[in-house]
Amino acid sequence: METHGILAPDGAEDAREQYEAVGPAAQTVVKETAKAMRFDREEYGERVTSDVVETARDALFASLLEVRTGTREEFEGAVPDGFDVHEEGSRNVASVAWHVAPAAETVVAATYQQKEEAAVATLRRIAFGRVYRDIV
Repeated sequence: METHGILAPDGAEDAREQYEAVGPAAQTVVKETAKAMRFDREEYGERVTSDVVETARDALFASLLEVRTGTREEFEGAVPDGFDVHEEGSRNVASVAWHVAPAAETVVAATYQQKEEAAVATLRRIAFGRVYRDIV
């Protein structure tokens, strides 16, 4: 079993705090990206809206979520009692990527055959949309 990522909120308040903590980094990424695209002040003011920065924050938060990868047996052993499980993919595939979300008493999972990095990235987007979007 492997662990990828660093954000593992232990509840709704912790998720909100971690989401807020990535805000300044998201703003910096957007600003530096706009600078690399050679936006002048006027274009920056027109194109870099609060929605753009919020989208960057969402993506940054999601990309840092802790995801574990391993066998189906490791996954099944990692699901806390009483948690709901939302699994994407086929139960016939031996490898699983999962994120435990105590804030929603949910485990979000995706199966994969070979492309572990793709499964982790996909799972992070699913976990954000399914669990964290309404919390943060």
